[in-house]
Amino acid sequence: MNPSIVLLSFVFAYFIGLLVIAYFTSRNSDNQSFFIGNRKSKWWLVAFGMIGTSLSGVTFISVPGTVGKATVGDYAFGGFEYYMMVLGFFIGYFIVAFVLLPLYYKMNLTSIYTYLGRRFNVEAHKIGSIFFIVSRSIGATARLYLVVNVLQIFLLSSLGIPFWLTSVVILLMVLLYTFEGGVKTIVITDTLQTSFMIISLIACIVFILSSLDLNVTQAYNQLADQQFTHLINTDVNSKTHFLKTVIGGMFITIAMTGLDQEMMQKNISVDNLHNSKKNMLTFAATLLFVNLAFLFLGGLLYLFAMENGAVYQSLVQVVDGKQSLVSAFGFPDASGNVTNIMGDDLFPALSLNGYFPLVISVVFIIGLVSALFPSADGALTAVTSSYCVDLLRLNDNELMTEKQKKRLRIRIHLVFTVVFFLLIMAFKIINDKSIVYLIMEVAGYTYGPLLGLFAFGIFTKFAIEKKGRILIVTLIAPLLTYGINYLVTHTSAYQIGVELIVINGLLTFIGLWLISEKTQKQLA
Repeated sequence: MNPSIVLLSFVFAYFIGLLVIAYFTSRNSDNQSFFIGNRKSKWWLVAFGMIGTSLSGVTFISVPGTVGKATVGDYAFGGFEYYMMVLGFFIGYFIVAFVLLPLYYKMNLTSIYTYLGRRFNVEAHKIGSIFFIVSRSIGATARLYLVVNVLQIFLLSSLGIPFWLTSVVILLMVLLYTFEGGVKTIVITDTLQTSFMIISLIACIVFILSSLDLNVTQAYNQLADQQFTHLINTDVNSKTHFLKTVIGGMFITIAMTGLDQEMMQKNISVDNLHNSKKNMLTFAATLLFVNLAFLFLGGLLYLFAMENGAVYQSLVQVVDGKQSLVSAFGFPDASGNVTNIMGDDLFPALSLNGYFPLVISVVFIIGLVSALFPSADGALTAVTSSYCVDLLRLNDNELMTEKQKKRLRIRIHLVFTVVFFLLIMAFKIINDKSIVYLIMEVAGYTYGPLLGLFAFGIFTKFAIEKKGRILIVTLIAPLLTYGINYLVTHTSAYQIGVELIVINGLLTFIGLWLISEKTQKQLA
């Protein structure tokens, strides 16, 4: 039987399992089940499931690929340097747990952007929601595109299945199992998906170590000899200087987790603040070990490739008009022709092109699909929830019955599914190989205003009552940030990296301070 058919049959069986879970978890569900799981989620289930949402296909494919990269565009992660950003994430999760979660629970929020409405005005509430919807839609579909593209290239193209059809089928799968239960279903399915992702990670590490006849210590020593374990980048002009990545990672976590309705929707579905904090801190600690394991796997993939005849090399690539070096492996065939495989494609190429045995290929594909679904299911549910709760004020509408509200919510769910499909097709046209970096850069522009809005609301008591002022500031700040980034990049050796979000948030904060009325406002 065609190996591609075998692997796809496992994907189908996996999806049937998700539908079975969705059937049992969505019985007797209502809008509150969809939005916040009736605040009955178990903290340990949420913590474990959030690992899958946070990691996604980007971590599963791109993070191992960063180990050997020289430069991609302006970014120069290499070795284990990405782990500096992970340490920044870890610090950020503590700030979310002890600053933002208490605020959300105290106000008993369904949508976290309700805080902006109570702190400032209705305009701020809606602006916060719109920035989230744009940010999460772009980020989730970028992650989704990465995995869909891998499935397409290594499995489905050989069967004559077009990319657009692959995207439609996968989105329909996500739609089917989130249609009724929403967060109530996702808390369970994300736990299952995280389990398979980690099992796949461990199985691949064990297989490669066994194949190379190495233990963990010996493998690490070989990686160190090849300079694949380099941790700290001390070049202050580099986008990945260690202080930039730690600080940038911290603020990215605050914005992309603490100010993100998708991530917080799951946290505030936990029954009380104490358990929600336990969830966040357990999740943060676990990510330290899981990300390190993915980097270690990345190093092992390079050792395995070289052991199997691949030649490690650097190729010149033009990105945004600039020449860059990108690491690649040349795989010579029997005729002497060389196929160059870039870092992001190395894991799927080895797994699905006959270098790994079929059982490991099955484990890889299940892990990959497990990384795919959390990228889409939570995002699709969260943007639907935010649109319904924040923009349509569905929970406050006393003129509609519960049945009418549910019907409207389902229609919006369908509309966002179409939007996700169009965005995936847009990423296919762009065809950017460095998705992990693209997501961070987009986050700097779209989450920055959210960071500034929440910071101004929490750390000052100034009021902003006049309509239109907040909108002007939150539009100007990203434009100024882009101008600063362009100016610095083209007039100096210094490169702005993930600290872009800090600059954007600071400009938003300053702009809000300038337009505020210097009268104190207490939360209602």
